[in-house]
Amino acid sequence: MRFSLKQSCSSRKLLAVVLMLLMCAAPLFAREKTKKEDYGLGYSTEVPGPEAEVLQALQDVVNNGIIEGSKEYSKDKYIEKAVAADSSPLFEPWSGGGKVLYKVRTQVLSPTNFKDSNDEGTLAVRYILQSKTAEKSILRIDAVFVEDFRHTVHRSNGSVESAEYKDIQDHLETIQLKKKQAEEGERQRQEELAKQSLEQKRQQEQIAEAAAAQTSAESLEQHVQNLRHQLERVVKTPGAELKSAPFQSATNLKLLQPGAEVLILVTSTYWYGVETEDSQHGWIHRGQLEPLP
Repeated sequence: MRFSLKQSCSSRKLLAVVLMLLMCAAPLFAREKTKKEDYGLGYSTEVPGPEAEVLQALQDVVNNGIIEGSKEYSKDKYIEKAVAADSSPLFEPWSGGGKVLYKVRTQVLSPTNFKDSNDEGTLAVRYILQSKTAEKSILRIDAVFVEDFRHTVHRSNGSVESAEYKDIQDHLETIQLKKKQAEEGERQRQEELAKQSLEQKRQQEQIAEAAAAQTSAESLEQHVQNLRHQLERVVKTPGAELKSAPFQSATNLKLLQPGAEVLILVTSTYWYGVETEDSQHGWIHRGQLEPLP
């Protein structure tokens, strides 16, 4: 009776330990299941940029020779010696449209972040780019490792896809920054050209105004000269008497020599009221004067 009671107590303790172990193991199984389900999901996202810009960034990454998010022997930051490719037998043919690019590294040994990866094989990354709108694109990235000997397929846990997308995003931001800088530079250049054009126009207007003013001054001077030519007369030979009034009996002021010039101030039927070169005023009979040559 004493033996059975001791055995019963031991059984209960053993059962309690087993239950505790099962309770602790349940979350581990759940995490393992969740982690397992994460493998092979790939990466798909909307990219803020037109297809042409995203494609340029994507091509830069595809041709950079490295695969981010994985490494051999856990000794490197990434996998090197990858090459761009037009296709890869590691993926099923894609018929969903868009542009499809590949990056492949052969003879890679047990890369990290691939489910149960072992032995030597080929690691391939596929990029699918599709246009959504004029300013948005859709990018899908998938990575897979296949052993050369057993041809076992190992799916990525998403590390490669997310790391590759980060690299693409960095290149895209650089491209967009350069584009913005180029646009700003072009805007500044256009503003400078506009300023130069405006300054040239202003200078041309000033030159035109100066030329017009000079022409106007010359025209005015020419007009004055024409008027003076019309109003000036020359004393005929043998000379003429400058009278104080417009009649013959008027007092003689002085005798003007032949060729002397006078300016007509007043006209009458037979007489001109004139001003001499020495600013003396008087009257001369019309017959004693003739136009300037």
